[in-house]
Amino acid sequence: MLSRRQWLSNSGRLLALSAVASIMPTSASSLSPRSEMFFDISLAQWSMHRQLRAGQLKPLDFPVKTQKVFDIYAVEYVSQFFLGKANDRNFLTALKTRADDHGVQSLLIMVDAEGHLGAPEMAQRGRAVENHYKWVEAAKYLGCHSIRVNVAGVGSSVEVQKAGADSLTRLAEFARDFDINIIVENNKGYAANGKWMTDGPSANGKWLVDLLRDVGMPNCGALPDFGNFVDYDRYQGVRELMPYALGVSAKSLAFDMDGNETDTDFLKMLKIIKQAKYTGYIGIEYEGAGDEDAGILATKNLLIKYGQLLS
Repeated sequence: MLSRRQWLSNSGRLLALSAVASIMPTSASSLSPRSEMFFDISLAQWSMHRQLRAGQLKPLDFPVKTQKVFDIYAVEYVSQFFLGKANDRNFLTALKTRADDHGVQSLLIMVDAEGHLGAPEMAQRGRAVENHYKWVEAAKYLGCHSIRVNVAGVGSSVEVQKAGADSLTRLAEFARDFDINIIVENNKGYAANGKWMTDGPSANGKWLVDLLRDVGMPNCGALPDFGNFVDYDRYQGVRELMPYALGVSAKSLAFDMDGNETDTDFLKMLKIIKQAKYTGYIGIEYEGAGDEDAGILATKNLLIKYGQLLS
């Protein structure tokens, strides 16, 4: 049960988000195009995870809604919503057709719950590596450039880093034949039993940079996320990861009355990204408690506001 303080906090966030949505354009298409910014915008499927889990949105309709409702033409899938159909060519073909028919580009698949890539035991991490093979093949079929993986394992940060480097090297070698990148997000880590690890070392920017340096393969990089850092400065972490970035995730949770994200200074983050000479996609990943559609539009509005200012 929520405490009174938690209820008041959540209520305030919902009211602020509603206010932000009310002052936004009624049509996403009225927002300015990518040509005026140094980056393009994509949408992470996780932004609509409640709609998907409730059956209000079918996985096959995700790219359709992305284009029609949000006027966004690139998507990032999440393996949890493939319903065990990573090897189902009929499902993948239908998804690819939906995206192609609406001019939507498939960028990557965020892969979760496929085992510990940082497990010290060779046999355990070997199974985890092989569990990711099907996602590499699915990404290739959909026309993606990458799969996002998590490096988690039970052990010291040194042990997990050494084991993770071995797993990422093997996985990147496999993915190289498919022209697919393996990208690691700064994250707590997703355990094989479906529970989040609260002390995963990849939530530390320096640790993840050292891991990627150990791998040293051009198709193994990072997916810097504005959030997900644990006891680590998020701006420092993104700055450290940008030289390895093959994508960027704009995490958003709540907005104030002026439309600014309450946890992250988007202008400061975009300055860091531009300074790194990054010109790829920045993916919206709304994870707040409010209306998902309004949160996505508020995040897009914020990215465009500061993207135009810096371009």
